[in-house]
Amino acid sequence: MMDSPLLSEPLFLLGPVPIMVSVVVTWAIMVALGLVALLTCRLTQVPSRVQAAAELLVITVDSQIRDVTGAAPAPYRAFIGTLFVFILIANWSSLIPGIDPPTATMETPAALALIVFLSIIFFGIQGGGLGGFLRGFARPNPVMIPLNMLESLTRTFSMFVRLFGNVMSGVFVIAIVGSLAALLVPIPLMALDLLTGAVQAYIFAILSIVFITSAVEKGKPPPEKES
Repeated sequence: MMDSPLLSEPLFLLGPVPIMVSVVVTWAIMVALGLVALLTCRLTQVPSRVQAAAELLVITVDSQIRDVTGAAPAPYRAFIGTLFVFILIANWSSLIPGIDPPTATMETPAALALIVFLSIIFFGIQGGGLGGFLRGFARPNPVMIPLNMLESLTRTFSMFVRLFGNVMSGVFVIAIVGSLAALLVPIPLMALDLLTGAVQAYIFAILSIVFITSAVEKGKPPPEKES
């Protein structure tokens, strides 16, 4: 009988705390990203392949932030870029035999959605102050306060559902086909899964910056009308 994709099996126990495979894979990805960051922290006039790839990533992230929101990319570059790269690598970790991507479990997408929710609050307060951020919920009029607050919660939940549902379903379908078909049959599905993983990482990052910049803009005082 196939295990439910909604259940996570503990890899080992750390005292009374069960440590899931997704947690170990997540930490491995973070360590790998940290090592890459250390390799690229010293820039040279003649860039290495790693530095060239990092520079291309930064240029691409800046371009996407500027094109989608019209905002200056510098305040959001590190957060959005890290978010995109982590989700992309997490999704593609399914290429490793015996490893399910951490984004295919409920815990990791929920944690990522919570991080985005908190970042919206952080950048919103940073951009317009606490008063400006709270006043943003009253736009266009105070009657909209409950709906605007509910919207901020539901869109965060929708990001969690979208990432978890798409990645988990891809892994689940490949597992089913792989158990029923020959070895070469799942390869096109794996390629499709890689494409889906990249698209989901892109969508998650774009939605994050859209929601963040929206909170920042709502927190700013309205422009004064010319007399």
